[in-house]
Amino acid sequence: MPILTLTSDIGAKDFLAGALKGQILQVNEGLNLVDISHQLTPFNYPQAAYVCRNAFRQFPPETFHMVLVNLYDHKPEHLLIAHHNDQYIGIADNGLLTMILEEAPSNVVAIPLDKTQHKTALYISRIFAQAFTDLLSGRKLIQIGDPGVSIQVKNPLRPMLGNNWIEGQIIFIDHFENVVVNITRDDFEEQRRGRSFKIVFKRDEVIDKISESYADVQDGEKLAHFNSAGYLEIAINKGNAAGLFGLQGYADKPQNAQAQFLQSRLFYQTIKVYFE
Repeated sequence: MPILTLTSDIGAKDFLAGALKGQILQVNEGLNLVDISHQLTPFNYPQAAYVCRNAFRQFPPETFHMVLVNLYDHKPEHLLIAHHNDQYIGIADNGLLTMILEEAPSNVVAIPLDKTQHKTALYISRIFAQAFTDLLSGRKLIQIGDPGVSIQVKNPLRPMLGNNWIEGQIIFIDHFENVVVNITRDDFEEQRRGRSFKIVFKRDEVIDKISESYADVQDGEKLAHFNSAGYLEIAINKGNAAGLFGLQGYADKPQNAQAQFLQSRLFYQTIKVYFE
């Protein structure tokens, strides 16, 4: 049974997440629908890219992924479907695709939208579902969309580098309030070059070793380790690191005055590692 994953920022409080599935199954009831998340923070591209990138790579080849995130960053006139690393991704043309892939897609087409239709999430989900169904029926990507599209590009959020340091941004805070930083194990080791290190945050908090699990420290003690996706994570064993340390996720663009005010109070959105 073909797999279709669903990722969105619509939340789970109302009918919409369920209604999306109803629309998709009306088009093709043979699809196996898998939720990745509907709780992504609106307008937060780095968070959405982190979640999608590390979920998609776990699925079998030729899985379909529907990403309904920040659909109205621009007035939508078309949607994108990409085929990259044996995965199909349906997504708005808002720059998120290149952030997820961390490169340009190997094959991408634009799917036109009916100018007379109201561009709701339900309508968009039907368009994606029909396109995926066409691909399952044997049609080629080039037959269902325009391969000449010039897509919006956003660069993935990268850590800053110096000779003796690397600084990363907090891109995700999980259910346990563990803090994920956009420094991978490969980034860390390449910059470290065998040297000792200090992970510094909130001015005076320091960690000088990498743990293999939360149980490596006593209850209530802080630790750093690389999570299952290979990203640096700051945590407290049986505690909430984000809340206790006042750590907040990176926000790439405040959307209104209230968001700007809140962001101005978020003093600790970065983690710095010094090597010596």
